[in-house]
Amino acid sequence: MLGNHLKIALRNMVRDRQFTLLNLIGLSTGMACAFLIYLWANDELSKDKFHERDHQLFQVMKNNTDSRGIETDEDTPGLLASTLLKEIPEVEKSVSVFPPADFTFNGILSWQDTHMKAKSKFADKDFFNIFSHPLIQGNKASVLLDKNAIVISEALALRLFKTPEQAIGKIVNWEGERYNGKFHVTGVFKTLPTNASIQFDMLFSYSYLNDKFPSLTDWGSSNASTYIILKKNTDVAEFNRKISNFVKSKFNASTLTLFVRPYSDRYLYGEYENGVLVGGRIEYVRLFSIIGIFILLIACINFINLTTAQASRKLKEIGVKKTIGASRKVLFLQYMVESMLLTFCSLIAAIALVVLLLPQFNSIIGKQLAFHFNEHLFFWILGITLFTGIVAGFYPSIYLSGLKPVIIFKGWTGKSAAGEIWARKGLVIFQFIVSILLILSVTVVYRQMKFIQSKNLGYDRHNVITFTAEGKIAEAPETFLSEIGSIPGVVNASYMDGDLVGLHSGTTGVDWEGKKTDKIVDFEVLGGGYDLIETLGIKMKDGRSFSRKFGLDSSGIIFNEAAIENMGISDPLGKTVMVWGSKRTIIGVVKNFHFESLYEPMKPFFFLFKPAANNILVKIKIGHTQETLAGLEKIYRTYNLGIPFEYRFLDESYQELYAAEQRVSVLSKYFAILAIIISCLGLFGLAAFTAERRIKEIGIRKVLGASVSGIVTMLSRDFIKLVLIGILIASPVAWYVLNNWLGKFAYRIEIGWWVFLLTGVVAIVIALITVSFQSIKAALVNPVKSLRSE
Repeated sequence: MLGNHLKIALRNMVRDRQFTLLNLIGLSTGMACAFLIYLWANDELSKDKFHERDHQLFQVMKNNTDSRGIETDEDTPGLLASTLLKEIPEVEKSVSVFPPADFTFNGILSWQDTHMKAKSKFADKDFFNIFSHPLIQGNKASVLLDKNAIVISEALALRLFKTPEQAIGKIVNWEGERYNGKFHVTGVFKTLPTNASIQFDMLFSYSYLNDKFPSLTDWGSSNASTYIILKKNTDVAEFNRKISNFVKSKFNASTLTLFVRPYSDRYLYGEYENGVLVGGRIEYVRLFSIIGIFILLIACINFINLTTAQASRKLKEIGVKKTIGASRKVLFLQYMVESMLLTFCSLIAAIALVVLLLPQFNSIIGKQLAFHFNEHLFFWILGITLFTGIVAGFYPSIYLSGLKPVIIFKGWTGKSAAGEIWARKGLVIFQFIVSILLILSVTVVYRQMKFIQSKNLGYDRHNVITFTAEGKIAEAPETFLSEIGSIPGVVNASYMDGDLVGLHSGTTGVDWEGKKTDKIVDFEVLGGGYDLIETLGIKMKDGRSFSRKFGLDSSGIIFNEAAIENMGISDPLGKTVMVWGSKRTIIGVVKNFHFESLYEPMKPFFFLFKPAANNILVKIKIGHTQETLAGLEKIYRTYNLGIPFEYRFLDESYQELYAAEQRVSVLSKYFAILAIIISCLGLFGLAAFTAERRIKEIGIRKVLGASVSGIVTMLSRDFIKLVLIGILIASPVAWYVLNNWLGKFAYRIEIGWWVFLLTGVVAIVIALITVSFQSIKAALVNPVKSLRSE
């Protein structure tokens, strides 16, 4: 019986080639979108899930309360991990990692004549007992015990020593941003997987850090990430209550409260507002998963509409089969087989599309996803295929198998009941609601991204390159700067201890005359050298920048306007403030500039002069980029022989702040186009079938004097009404969703009424073009041909 159903299904597909092709294109495109989104979402959801004790692994977070509210951060006091282990019985293991979060110290690792750039962190001795980063060489309980120990990745070991075994015991030299020296290799860990959210090439011992920077052991400073393993069956909510005021018990002046979150949540759930978790990357995973489902549903709706609309072609077949004894169950099975056959044909086309489009998709999302068949992927593909086939085929199968032979043979022509017509129209409306939502989203996201790119940030990021002050450059930045200053294309050059995309320090340790005892101001801090303000093109409101004419300027401080306003100081120049217990004289005030993303409001900020550097900045004369870069590379190589000169333009770093939003913008554009195409395929098919069913009516109207334009208007009017209803429903929904998204930005565009008008016009024009093709074709048919059978 199944073989017979398959044979009939194949014949029907061949006979109705136009509708088969429309359904095949729609279903395969929808399934391909679903597969691509699944590959991306699965990769996002797998971040940090590989750790063996994932359910017990937590990160300690801090809430800091100040005048702006509650700010949540990953950085905690360096003493916290060891103290929690000693004093809190629920903590089984703990580790401090520095620097916190995704930041690393960059430098050059050398052995004999081989030099390599690398990213480093400091970690406590239990790091490899907590995180599942397997050691190829070394004992995980002891590799970080010695303060001069270093544990390197397998990739580093292979490039420096040819094999991991030969790395053990070797003395290597490190020249980094803030420290340098010789260290002995005690272990080699397997190169970190791509689904590890924190990436580094090597680890130093945390005990070395404590010796090098004793101030990091102060309870008043937050500078490390703290990770813990909680004992099994620990009540996390109760544990959070227990440690909430832990730092305050050690340091009375602290404003910090603590809590823990699962470590594997840090990548997807990293956004907090006023101390409350509000989302993060998970929002994009949910968004695109919903978009994938909707696009798949649009393709299924096409199948439902086209199949039920073709009922008149199958009336005699259904009537004869039922008359000779075919049950509804048998007919239902036949049409479900037809649906599933078309779905599996679409599956083959969808897989081909995924293989073809995956490289381009990877370039958009910035990943290296692969379409490798495995048990997990097989079941997901099978699940999506069955879901598509059942959703697309269930209603048409129920509808067609339920037709009664008595009504059919009495001369019923397949005209649908009012309820069925409205159901079909409702599905078309749903298709265009989704399509219009996507078009509106693309428009608003694009405008916000364009606004971000064109906004005056208060500094000039164009034609400024940055590179790490590595090796010998870090030891003598001023000497290096004086040498590159002789290159004709260099307009200005300086250095800073951080960057303008969020990497900088923060402190509440600033006091000034007239400050209220209960006033707490959180300042952002950036260290820099001479000519930094001039290199960045930051405008001075008053006073001066750091200058060689005044020596090291180590006692000077430069605030921004927001800081002076927050402090309530009038005539600030020459006044003294206390920073971390040391006197500083205000030598200048700069106009406000954006040193973080536009998600953040303008914050109090100050510059300090620092003789050390970790980032070099060079302003290049427009039109002289290539020759200037060549000159810079030549001088760079004299300082760091054998190390490639790697640089970035400052505006590229700025753009990376909004990489996720840019990807959303690009992906939304493609998905919107696909949704429109799939919706128009359905509209095209319905218009063709409507024109075919009304061909005799059209012929009669033409004989009676109807014009071509009148017939086209008649056939198009009903479809345009459906699009208009879709616009009316989608517009308020889009306004609400997009307004919430824009609300996350401190600086944003306004959604104008014209956006909705323009989107509506575009949707109507697209629908008109789609429907008019069939309408004009039907209207131009000679009435003699259309009425010949009469």
